[in-house]
Amino acid sequence: MDTKLEMFSDVPGVEDVEGEMTIPANKRPSGSTSKAGPPDFDTLDEPIRDTIFRDIRAVGVKFFHVLYPKEKSTLLRDWDLWGPLVLCTFMATILHGSADNESEGGPEFAQVFVIVWIGAMIVTLNSKLLGGNISFFQSVCVLGYCLTPVAVSLIVCQVILLASVQTKLLFFIRLVTTIGGFMWATYASFIFLGDSQPANRKPLAVYPIFLFYFIISWLVISDSNM
Repeated sequence: MDTKLEMFSDVPGVEDVEGEMTIPANKRPSGSTSKAGPPDFDTLDEPIRDTIFRDIRAVGVKFFHVLYPKEKSTLLRDWDLWGPLVLCTFMATILHGSADNESEGGPEFAQVFVIVWIGAMIVTLNSKLLGGNISFFQSVCVLGYCLTPVAVSLIVCQVILLASVQTKLLFFIRLVTTIGGFMWATYASFIFLGDSQPANRKPLAVYPIFLFYFIISWLVISDSNM
């Protein structure tokens, strides 16, 4: 970018100064692959397809971090609510679809939706009241993404329910799968949220998380097409 700079002075004996100043554009080297710092392009001008694919990749990375909870910064720093919305809608649709085959019982779509979102908000509010140093939406993001193991157990249970005859062995497999999803969801959420709580108040913060995933897991194991 070339900018012409003109300076005038009213002081007697001093001539007017005129010249040009060149300001180099702030560009990364062509061979640089660093991802640190803000992007070197305007996301408002990029194609919609690129934006969608980038967001989908980001959501997929967060799902991976929940299933393998070792790296914390990505889920907490780059929080979003797309993953929790997808998981909540998926689980509510599956559970509601199973309930349609029953004369009574089974959760409605809105009931599952309310349990997930209101439950996540209550757990987050409890965390903030206990002195947690994590933001409201970061906590809701983590609690929503950590539903992934429970959603996986729901898929397994629905596949098992496709069998024409339900035996005690199949119910036991469903029970073990649901318990595994519940424990993994609770463990992953504690990994991400545990450090945000004061050391002497962590048990008070973990109990609502335990209860939150227990209720959702109970909806999974109690669902039946029989």
